[in-house]
Amino acid sequence: MRRILLSTAKIVISAALLYLALRKVNPSELFSRFTVTSLFWIGMAIAVTFLQIFVGVLRWREISAECGAPLELGRAMRYNVIGSFFNQTLPSAIGGDAVRLWLVARAGAGWRAATYSIFVDRAIGLVALAIVIVASLPWSYRLITDPHGRSALLLVDLAALAGGVGFLIFGALKWSWLKTWWATHHIHACAVIANRVIFNRSRGPIVAILSLLIHVLAVVIAWCVVQSIAAPVSFGQVFLLVPPVMLITLMPISIAGWGVREATMGLAFGFAGLAANEGVNISLLFGAVSFIVGAIGGLVWIFSAEKAAQGSAPIEVPE
Repeated sequence: MRRILLSTAKIVISAALLYLALRKVNPSELFSRFTVTSLFWIGMAIAVTFLQIFVGVLRWREISAECGAPLELGRAMRYNVIGSFFNQTLPSAIGGDAVRLWLVARAGAGWRAATYSIFVDRAIGLVALAIVIVASLPWSYRLITDPHGRSALLLVDLAALAGGVGFLIFGALKWSWLKTWWATHHIHACAVIANRVIFNRSRGPIVAILSLLIHVLAVVIAWCVVQSIAAPVSFGQVFLLVPPVMLITLMPISIAGWGVREATMGLAFGFAGLAANEGVNISLLFGAVSFIVGAIGGLVWIFSAEKAAQGSAPIEVPE
């Protein structure tokens, strides 16, 4: 019952925010801007999305090896592509993570190692995203002159950075009582692994570069979408506005980020003195690219060995 209520709430939030955001969009005007060149740029966006997934696979393999759940490259790529499908279909922006966890655990790694690998991967990605936003704040403040926009940007980023740094500090604590409680024991274990990965001389720089590259590729995807409709937005503006939007979209309060992403992108563009409707247009096309990639992931899932082995048994997704 609780799961049904949560899913319903997320559907309602997505629908409400999408309705409010779409009020700023003129569909006929948007479609009129599509040309043959637009198809090329949308194709490029899809290709870059797959590249982003591959880079994510490389980082996940580094982390999962530290968690005691080593993954072959091909299997990890298949799991991530399948995860992109469930990100679009499950009532959460992180539904694909739950399915990846299930697949890794079912492959023999065990639930603990699988859970740790997914959780640490997400945590390191969040820290990297917060760092990207902090590093670009001087330029963001030049672009965003609205005081409310500046305050919102600073608040969201500081909260994410504080959470990430706090997580790493938590892993450095040696208090014995942390291992006596179930929740603190597992969170502390993940934080210890994250510290071990980040501050490892050989593995740390690789994970850091891959993490930053993942977020840069998200900007490139958005830039390809901008080019597809010839929106009057520069690459620099996209680079400054997209990461904060992606950070907010990570909140699991909607279906695949729909609604939250569009509303936030519209607000971000408005705060930057740009047309809010262009932000919504770009966000919709960005979501459409993710949906197409997710559909391909669905085909991979249908024809995968994991699906065949599963038979008719339902997937139990941890809450």
